[in-house]
Formats: sequence, C-alpha cells, structure tokens
Amino acid sequence: MGSRSQAQAECGEKRVASDAFAEVKSTSPVISESQSPTQPQSPNSVTSDGGLLAKLQVLACFLVLMNTWGIVNTFGAYQSFYEVDLLRSHSPSAISWIGSFQAFLLFLVSVLTGPIFDAGHTPALLGVGSFLVILGTMMTSLVKTYYQAFLAQAVCIGLGAGMMFVPSIAIVSTYFDKDRAFAIGVGASGSSFGGIIYPTIFHELQPRIGFGWATRVIGLIALVTLVIANLVTRQRVVPATRRKLFDASALREPPFIFCTLGLCFGFIGLYNPFFYITTFALSKTGASATLAFYFVPIVNAASVFGRLAPTALADRVGTLNTLIPCTIICGALVLAWAAVHSTGALLAFALLYGFFSGSFVSLPPSTLVSLSPDLSKVGTRIGMSFGVSSLGVLVGSPVGGALINLHTGQFVRMQVFCAVTMFVACAMLVIARVAKSGLVVMAKA
Repeated sequence: MGSRSQAQAECGEKRVASDAFAEVKSTSPVISESQSPTQPQSPNSVTSDGGLLAKLQVLACFLVLMNTWGIVNTFGAYQSFYEVDLLRSHSPSAISWIGSFQAFLLFLVSVLTGPIFDAGHTPALLGVGSFLVILGTMMTSLVKTYYQAFLAQAVCIGLGAGMMFVPSIAIVSTYFDKDRAFAIGVGASGSSFGGIIYPTIFHELQPRIGFGWATRVIGLIALVTLVIANLVTRQRVVPATRRKLFDASALREPPFIFCTLGLCFGFIGLYNPFFYITTFALSKTGASATLAFYFVPIVNAASVFGRLAPTALADRVGTLNTLIPCTIICGALVLAWAAVHSTGALLAFALLYGFFSGSFVSLPPSTLVSLSPDLSKVGTRIGMSFGVSSLGVLVGSPVGGALINLHTGQFVRMQVFCAVTMFVACAMLVIARVAKSGLVVMAKA
C-alpha cells in the first residue's frame, strides 16, 4: 500500500509539472522545497525545459535585462553628449565614473538580492527595482550639473537595476536544465537590444526635442516594458530554509574562486570599447559625428548574436569551454584595435568585439550555476561572484579614460590596459576549468 500511495503521489506530481499554465492559475505559483510528498524538492527536480510559463520567464528576463544592462550599455551615448555639451567642463574619465558607478551598483546590490531572491521576495525586488530605474531615468532628464547626473543616473538607476538583475537570471535557470545556457542567453540578449534602441532613440530625438524629452521617452519605454516583466514573472523554487547572505562553502571551491577572479579582471576591461569607441572614431578615423555615434549601437547589435550562438554551443560543450576562447579573442581584438585607422576597420572591430564580448555577459550566470553543487543557493553565489566583479566594473572605465590622451589622440595605453586585463581573466578561467575537470581536454566543463 505504501508503494502504491507513493507511486500515485509521484504520478500526480508529474501531471502538475507538465502543465505549466496551471501553475499561473494556482493560488500559490511558487513551489516550495517542503511540498514534495516523498522528499524535499531541489531546483533540479522542477526544471521543465519548455512550456508557456518557462517561456514567459525568458521574456521577463529579456525585458529586465533590456532596462538594466541595456541602460548601462547606453551610457556610451550619454558619455559622448556630456563631453561636448552638458558636462563639457569635466574630463572623460570623470564623466565615465557615472556609467561605471551605475554598473558597479548593479553588481554590488546583487550581493543582497541573491539571498532575498532565495527567500522568495522576487515581486518586491522587481517592483522596487522597476520604480527606481524609471525614477532615475526621469530625474536624469532634469539634470543640469555633474552631481545631479551622478545621483540620478549612477545611484538611482544603478540601485534599481541591481535589484532586478539576479532574480531575472536566476528564475530562468530554475525553469531549464538541458537548455539552461541558451535560455539565459536569450534573456540576456535583452541587454544588447536595449543597447541598440536606447542610444538610437536618444541620438535621433535629442536634436529635435532636446535632451530632457529624449530621456523621458526612454523612461516611458522602460515603464511599459518593466510593467510587463513584473506581471509575467513567477518564481518557481523557494528554499525551505532561510538563506544566508554569504555562502562560506564557496570559498573552499577553487573553480568558484578562480571563475570569480576571472570575471572581475574581465569586467575591468570589457566596457572600455563601449564607452570610448565613439570618441575614438571621431579622433582617429575622421568619421562624421553621426557615423561615430552609431558605433555604439553597432557593437550592441553584434552582441545580440554573441549572447545567443555561444550559449547554444555552451549547452553542448560546457560553459567554461565556451567562455575561455571568447575571452582570449576579446583580448586579441582590443590589441588589434590599436592598429585601426579607418572607419571600415573600426566597423570590423565593432562587429567582432560586440559578438565575442556578448558571451562574457551572457555566459557567467550559467557558468556559476554549473559550478554550484547546490542549485538552491544559486542566487547567493551569483550575488557573491558579481559583488566581487563589481569592483572591476567600477574601476575599469575611469582608469581607461585616464589613460586616454585626447590632446594627442592617443588611445593605445587604454587599449593595452584592456587587453592585459582580458588575458589575465582568461588565465583565471583556465585555472577554474582545470580545477573543475582536470586536464582532460574533451571534458564538458
């Protein structure tokens, strides 16, 4: 009788798991680990690799990333405008602190939002985060001075984006198993999409309706898309016990440690081309102001494909096996950037760098998931890793800006700096891969 009851319970559980839409209509859309009639559920036991609800989480992730990292990727357009207009009395390095601090807060706040996500408070994180991003964007439209831009664009938007980033990625990881990296890559491509449409909107509307209204249009788009994301998001797994802010066991795992160091070094150099490619085009290639501006959307457009193709490959050969070559190619491309002197060559660089740098943004979450033996702690671990990576994001672009000499038009020191950090990142990732799978070349890692 006990075996029959257990079999009936398992059969009923499978019928519920196979109908994703029924979960939306249930009174409690969140599955708790304590609900299983036989044993506590882990995130691995509830993955579905498909269904309407799973696809809606990818859509929500896409929209959230569009309004978090998409806005961060847009700062290159604001950097160019601030340098020649609103904040022209400040150096490029000082202006870049606004964008780098925005990305720094996005990562740093992830340290807190990871455990809060694990505790099941995703609706609050998305709601408050959406409000802050929209408020910060609207306040940016009113700025007149540097400190106002810093508070609105760096602090307010950075805090809001940090509240939403980890939950949106972590939720997708609990709905997919076999195709997890690709699903996360589709969601992460929202950041590239935002990095295409938002700079383009700003560039086209700013001369016609002014800086303020061009920024408000971006805020209105963020409002609509974030409302949709809040409505469709459903957290699927809530651990039965309250999670700690810090998972000390991760510090005893060399793959996690070296992967985190690799991500930190990589993010030091990663965003310098996004911030300074327009200035480089104007100074070194003789491109028109309009053409120079569009190099930022071009890099982001190429990044869309870089977030999809490598992630599809990663599901088959392993995330680290895919991330490592993409990282070393980024370093080589930045070195090659130093030899660029024409718009055609710069276009080739923008397309290639956009493609391979896209993998460095989309693959780390699924890489950290693959390195986590207990997926119920994935939010905490992603938060810990990205908290360390935030230091790289914070210092990278301002240091790069300080290495640029606009009076002589010399960018080579910034380019070498970026390349070296990417090569160091690659070395750390290789050590993480060896620590996880040994020296077996064909091992999936």
